[in-house]
Amino acid sequence: YLTNEKRGANAAEPLPPIAVEQPTVRMTLGVNKSPLAGREGKFLTSRMIRDRLFKELDRNVALQVSETESADRYQVSGRGQLHLTVLIETMRREGFELEVGPPSVIIKENEAGQKEEPWESVEVRVPEDYVGGVVDLFNQRKGELQDMGLEEGEGMSVVKYLVPTRGMLGLRSALLTATRGTAIIDSVFDSYRGMIPGEIQARDKGSLLAFSDGEVTSFGLEGAQDRGKMMASPGDSVYKGMIVGIHQRPGDLEVNVCKTKALTNMRSANKGITTGLVAPIEMSLDSCVEYLAADEILEVTPSKMRMSKNPAMAGKKKQGKK
Repeated sequence: YLTNEKRGANAAEPLPPIAVEQPTVRMTLGVNKSPLAGREGKFLTSRMIRDRLFKELDRNVALQVSETESADRYQVSGRGQLHLTVLIETMRREGFELEVGPPSVIIKENEAGQKEEPWESVEVRVPEDYVGGVVDLFNQRKGELQDMGLEEGEGMSVVKYLVPTRGMLGLRSALLTATRGTAIIDSVFDSYRGMIPGEIQARDKGSLLAFSDGEVTSFGLEGAQDRGKMMASPGDSVYKGMIVGIHQRPGDLEVNVCKTKALTNMRSANKGITTGLVAPIEMSLDSCVEYLAADEILEVTPSKMRMSKNPAMAGKKKQGKK
């Protein structure tokens, strides 16, 4: 509790103490182990990361940090995804390099032994033309409609839902895409309720993965951009398994973005024809965290953010197939 204090017998009645909200979402933060690690950051070791995380507990009272089975990875729990991404962004600007795992919801058991999950109250203000798309997205995430109406004078519709926190992971980006950036989204923790059985639909498209280590070329991007939306630009350094784009279909696909054009002394009939490059998607820290699937990780450095497949998860999948 906050505001607990000692007082004398004749002191005035104190204000009731404020209970600290319990965390609802957790992520893992650890040492960056990618092939491009150590090029930019000043603070790289597990001891530096550990000291910084536990120092944060002195002022960030709602944060919880615990050690894991791995000596170079720590579990950080907070009040929602935004709470944790603010911490990651602060550490990134201080010069840390981190490996960040996908967010997951904290499940609890009630007195009867039944599993419960956190739910959030969400309010979205959006132009009337996009209300249908907003409602569809909430229904896909197992949301329960609470209220819907028009806001007087501004021509905006107000939609209120109760949504499980599992369904809120990645929903903000989807809402902004569906409403062309016009949606105003507010959410707050509501309560723990009975867990919804089954999985909640999240990302419906796979990732485009780099085929090999190297430097991205314009020629390689021209061949790969037909497969989906690219995140990489010419000159970027990539490594095998790194996410370089969003596949236009479900499932992952490896693309050779480092491919160079063969140099010959033969003149091609279509030599002068060029398709041109489409501008890459700019991914913020929030967008990257929301995009992560269960088998993906995010590499955060002071100037770059790279996503890739988790090598540990890939090894388990191969063993399962055998």
